[in-house]
Amino acid sequence: MCIGIPGKVVSVGEDIHQPAIVDISGLRREVNIALVCEGETLDLIGRWVLVHVGFAMSLLDEEEAQDTLAALQSMQLVEQELDDMRS
Repeated sequence: MCIGIPGKVVSVGEDIHQPAIVDISGLRREVNIALVCEGETLDLIGRWVLVHVGFAMSLLDEEEAQDTLAALQSMQLVEQELDDMRS
């Protein structure tokens, strides 16, 4: 299964060939924005993107991003509970 993780764009380069910096739950990662940038790179600052293997795959609104992050955190808690039951 492939999962995309929401991240917020905090900085960008001068063009789409330079990576953007995306904040993913407090961790900052370099991300390729070529697939989602349709105008000026600066227009992406503050926007939410769905990140998969170092690429921004799509744009998200903040509500969708927060819902996805909550679901991923919930899945992690369930996995921890299952691990505890196995012990």
